[in-house]
Amino acid sequence: MKAKKIITIGVTVVSSALVVLSGIMKLSRSEEIVSSLSKVGVGDYLVPLALMEIGFTALFIYPKTMKIGFILLSCYFAGALATELSHGTPFNALLPMILIWIAAFLRDSSIFLPDTTAEKIA
Repeated sequence: MKAKKIITIGVTVVSSALVVLSGIMKLSRSEEIVSSLSKVGVGDYLVPLALMEIGFTALFIYPKTMKIGFILLSCYFAGALATELSHGTPFNALLPMILIWIAAFLRDSSIFLPDTTAEKIA
């Protein structure tokens, strides 16, 4: 049981750090980030995108808001993946999304699976 807790914390930290660092990179407005995001048409929205990444991750990290944070991060990265697919750019959104899904499953599997512990009403 202790190993599962360590793995869960590790995956959650790595996935959250990846997303927060992505947000920080957007806030830094480096030339490479601005040019790559301008190619797909979202270069003018770096600050709102960065704040969404950081805010959604904060919701995901906090246990009571983990589910809404998971939903918001999934939607954010699904939109990013759709944008990457439509513009033929590398799938940079796929790794964070996969790590977030793994972390969410390890933290609370009821997000994906039905809760079998509740007694059924006859």
